[in-house]
Amino acid sequence: MTDLVPVRRALLSVSDKAGLAELAAALVRHGVELVSTGGTAKALREAGHEVRDVADLTGFPEMMDGRVKTLHPTVHGGILAVRDDAAHVAAMDAHGIGAIDLVVVNLYPFAATVAKGAPRDDIIENIDIGGPAMVRSAAKNHAFVGIVTEPEDYAAVIAEMDANGGATSLTLRKRLAATAFAHTATYDGMIASWFAFADQGKLFPDTLPLTAKLANELRYGENPHQKAALYLPAGPASRGIAQAEQVQGKELSYNNINDADAALELVAEFRDADPTCVIVKHANPCGVASAASLTEAYDAALKCDDVSAFGGIIAVNRPLDGPTAEAISAIFTEVVCAPDADADARAVFAKKKNLRLLLTGELPDPARGGLMMKTIAGGWLAQSRDNGRITRADLQVVTDRAPTDEELADALFAWTVAKHVKSNAIVYAKGGSTAGIGAGQMNRRDSARIAAAKAREAAESHGWSEARTVGSAVASDAFFPFADGLLAAVEAGATCVIQPGGSIRDDEVIAAANEAGLAMVFTGMRHFRH
Repeated sequence: MTDLVPVRRALLSVSDKAGLAELAAALVRHGVELVSTGGTAKALREAGHEVRDVADLTGFPEMMDGRVKTLHPTVHGGILAVRDDAAHVAAMDAHGIGAIDLVVVNLYPFAATVAKGAPRDDIIENIDIGGPAMVRSAAKNHAFVGIVTEPEDYAAVIAEMDANGGATSLTLRKRLAATAFAHTATYDGMIASWFAFADQGKLFPDTLPLTAKLANELRYGENPHQKAALYLPAGPASRGIAQAEQVQGKELSYNNINDADAALELVAEFRDADPTCVIVKHANPCGVASAASLTEAYDAALKCDDVSAFGGIIAVNRPLDGPTAEAISAIFTEVVCAPDADADARAVFAKKKNLRLLLTGELPDPARGGLMMKTIAGGWLAQSRDNGRITRADLQVVTDRAPTDEELADALFAWTVAKHVKSNAIVYAKGGSTAGIGAGQMNRRDSARIAAAKAREAAESHGWSEARTVGSAVASDAFFPFADGLLAAVEAGATCVIQPGGSIRDDEVIAAANEAGLAMVFTGMRHFRH
């Protein structure tokens, strides 16, 4: 295995023509013979370069609409030959095979074809065959051949050839080979995903191809001793927090991104509602409100639990304006997420150098499908997204008293928020705002009591005559296994309950609700969130 290998012949066949002319000019400057195919050869000639067609090497024309052009021993022998193996050299001489020292290939735009909604036949035609074969051949034989699959690597190849008199180093070829195998693995993974999910309609395919590209490494993980990175889907995917534009602020941490994702997913539930603000801390909402303006929504959400909101993550469902930005800037906030922000809002936040402002564009569709993945020791868990939604028509009134229209509105608001609270989840809501949130407890009664205690603390802090849980609706993400959790809600002043139902003690819970004069509805749907 040698270090420096002179490049005397290069084969170029690229779908993405970006940077092609500049690379070709550099190769020609070093006396490299250019061999190419179809559209790439045409582009090189238009740039003024002399190009030899692959058909001249193989003695066979491109055929079958270009499906067959590089799948030939002359091409793959020139790439795969071990240059210091006497038998390989003799075979090359016997069959008139010339060595190919550099392969520049990127593949048919399969992902882009899928993303634009092309017909099935067009998608199939954009499955590259010859390209991956050449890429893998060159990457396998990186001891002697350079393989370039990303236009971003052209500059490194040019710089190294300039520094080494037209040769590439083993260090560079090894790096390029690693990139090349990742490139073909990703490409095949996208094809396998399309066949499994889109073409065959499977939810859980026999083999789950996961393809992602490194976006950037993060400062650290959940804790400073952990390492972390952000990866983006290699193929078509819904936009979310990972694709948001960071306008300002410090580098995002693992926890920032995780919390911002939780905030965005929740506020997306209200993307067609009145102006809504979500405040999240440690992936749990601590305040949510809808109002006539973003400023009013933020104020109501903050007053639900302004202690927890300190250092939190804020997401809104409307473009940010100056007054809302001024209100948010009054306390320490880690991240603000919004579809957009006007010039006044940006100017306000610019004074807060450490605050991260993320602009997401259109909010994600909360009803979208897809899989959620979780690593466990020795494997992965996969499940469909919790995109279940409840409307008034889905509710079953189970108590003697039916809820009023106002109670139903608050109940559905609380239910929507509870879907995004860690189990066991209890959410009190009144007038389009959360009044108290209890999250992540080992029993439902404690969650109800914690949420009520937070509401009482908020009332004392803001000088209200009573907690906002009085006259509220309360949502439970799963059924009440005993009446004690419901009775805790009664003590807090709730007048309406929304819960899935389905407990063997439903009759006991319903009787307790009737005795307390509560209205209660069953959804028939649970929203555990672990």
